[in-house]
Amino acid sequence: MGRVSDGLNRHRSELLVSALRVLTYLGLAAIFFGLMGIPHAELRHIGRVFASTLITWIAVTGAMTSVYGGYDVGRKKNRPITSSMALGNLITCLVTDLQLRFLSLVGEGEPLVIFDRALGWLAVCVLAQTFFIYGMVRAGNWLYFRLHLPRACLLIHGDASNLTELEEKIGRYRLQWHLRDVAHWSDPDLSERIEQADVVFLAGVPDAERMRLMKICYDLRRDLVCKAGLQDIMLSSAQPLIVDDAPFLEMDYHKITLAQRCVKRLGDIAVSLTVLLLLWPLMGLIALAILTEDGRPVLFQQQRITVGGHTFTIRKFRTMQKGENSAVSEEENDARVTRIGRFLRVSRLDELPQFWNILIGDMTLVGPRPEMLANVEKYKHILPTFVYREKMKAGLTGYAQIEGRYNTSPEDKLMLDLMYIEGFSLWNDVRLLFRTLTVFFKPDSAQPFPRNKA
Repeated sequence: MGRVSDGLNRHRSELLVSALRVLTYLGLAAIFFGLMGIPHAELRHIGRVFASTLITWIAVTGAMTSVYGGYDVGRKKNRPITSSMALGNLITCLVTDLQLRFLSLVGEGEPLVIFDRALGWLAVCVLAQTFFIYGMVRAGNWLYFRLHLPRACLLIHGDASNLTELEEKIGRYRLQWHLRDVAHWSDPDLSERIEQADVVFLAGVPDAERMRLMKICYDLRRDLVCKAGLQDIMLSSAQPLIVDDAPFLEMDYHKITLAQRCVKRLGDIAVSLTVLLLLWPLMGLIALAILTEDGRPVLFQQQRITVGGHTFTIRKFRTMQKGENSAVSEEENDARVTRIGRFLRVSRLDELPQFWNILIGDMTLVGPRPEMLANVEKYKHILPTFVYREKMKAGLTGYAQIEGRYNTSPEDKLMLDLMYIEGFSLWNDVRLLFRTLTVFFKPDSAQPFPRNKA
């Protein structure tokens, strides 16, 4: 009866979330068309302009949901859902408003005007929608977790050295999971303990034992969460292949074709050149601030590793005091970091000169994080597979830069970078470029290493 009750609860919550999701997007549409109908009379009645604007709004909303994620209550915390949906909604409103302005001018021969009364209403619209998103997300998560108690979890590990860290990571999601039990993979009573859990986490378990435990979970119908390993990432993008009547998984080593390389490079040139042309006044002000506080040099230059193990000179705005050892990563309360440098690091503005690296071909917009030579040698000694990151050119942004932190462990950095490399597509590059904006809503993304662990 317990499993039947759990199934009914799950279906009920799925219906609730679906209903709230529909209400959320209907509400966003109603706010947009209601408020933007004030300056644009064409939106007050159903016609060509209304239909075209509605189609654009739906299409861009769908694209932004694919990029940032949607109404993921019950799976994520309030802040990431709200910030992601608000960013996607902002872009949707800007694109739809621009299309609406062009439609309004068709046949009238008038110039396009951006700064007008309608722009004020657009700002009011976006602000109202952001508050609406915030309210719906909080209400959705509150209702969901009223229906669902935290699921009982069993963590099965193979290495006690990082056990505390794993427990802390799971503990951050206390509304979703309650870590009731921790076991080593060699414990004799694992079947009974798995039966008492709702969700089983596997981390650091040897491959053969992990397969055995996965079968037990499958037989007992328990949900399973496995910490990704190298084999998992490498097979994640494999394609089914039937040879005669035998099923295989085909893993293509060369993930990027010549045509994709050309498109990726053209995109790098176009975006980097645009950013440098638009933001040179800001870069000049940053340079002046660095000169005023700590003198020259303005730029920090250092050798980094890129595709094929080749080195290049990365350029950033200098954030540490002159003469300090910049080959050691930033630590907590690091006295080497200047006042303006601390602001530049948190805001990521210190990385603006890297667009020059991208323009001249040293780097790409999306790719593995360019690590310091000293760190790479150290990481390769501990983790020989770290060299697999050199399969693609180093990038300004990527999974490791967006989902990870400055102090993310070398193994997790490798897995995040390999997720990008093995799952490469041009559309994924576009998604990651847009998702980079979410970094500014993560206060711990620039969290430095603990002292003496850099």
